[in-house]
Amino acid sequence: MKLTLHIWRQKNAGDAGGFSDYEMGDVSPDMSFLEMLDVLNERLIEEGAEPVAFDHDCREGICGMCGMVVNGMPHGPRKATTTCQLHMREFQNGDEIWIEPFRAEAFPVIKDLVVDRAAFDRVVQAGGFISVRTGSAPDANAIPVPKESADAAFDAAACIGCGACVAACPNASAMLFTAAKISHLGHVPQGQPERYRRALDMVQHMDSEGFGNCSNHRECEAACPKEISVANIARMNADLLKAAVSEK
Repeated sequence: MKLTLHIWRQKNAGDAGGFSDYEMGDVSPDMSFLEMLDVLNERLIEEGAEPVAFDHDCREGICGMCGMVVNGMPHGPRKATTTCQLHMREFQNGDEIWIEPFRAEAFPVIKDLVVDRAAFDRVVQAGGFISVRTGSAPDANAIPVPKESADAAFDAAACIGCGACVAACPNASAMLFTAAKISHLGHVPQGQPERYRRALDMVQHMDSEGFGNCSNHRECEAACPKEISVANIARMNADLLKAAVSEK
């Protein structure tokens, strides 16, 4: 395939940045999207040009490092797929592909397609843990957990913190991410003692990081590669209300 790539290039957070155009020929449909960028970077290095900076790690759809916006969609056009698992067979010969970083005030650009998502880490540090003494690891069936709760906790824990929810939201809200991190602990017995305090602390810190508010567009759910449900946001809001009442 022959493709035209329009890639956002930006030296650092202080640079204005802009799109640069690259012509790609002989792109195999079996290449992953990141492999295609690797081929481009090899060519740029051979030409003495600066390669395109982008995040990646596992390339197996597990870690979430590879987030970028492809043709206006976080992670690209394939539903429930990270960028590293997006393959070039999703595109047609002659296509123009626009590639840019996740855009949010709380995700400042480091370089090109790389953004600083440390704000997510700080939200988790504000309360996404269990600090009460739980003792040593019990037998798997020693603490009975209803299957419905176990399944809900597992579904929420599938969040990989890639930031696609923020990039997709017109308000750059991190509500889906924060709700998933709150829910996966709040559904299990060990998470109950700090459940409401956790919601209050994490939401307050999320707001302090500059993320926007949720206005129920549900673009976050549509863009999430792990299909995290917005039902977690409703549950988080209920916990937040109970926490606010108990604080008075």
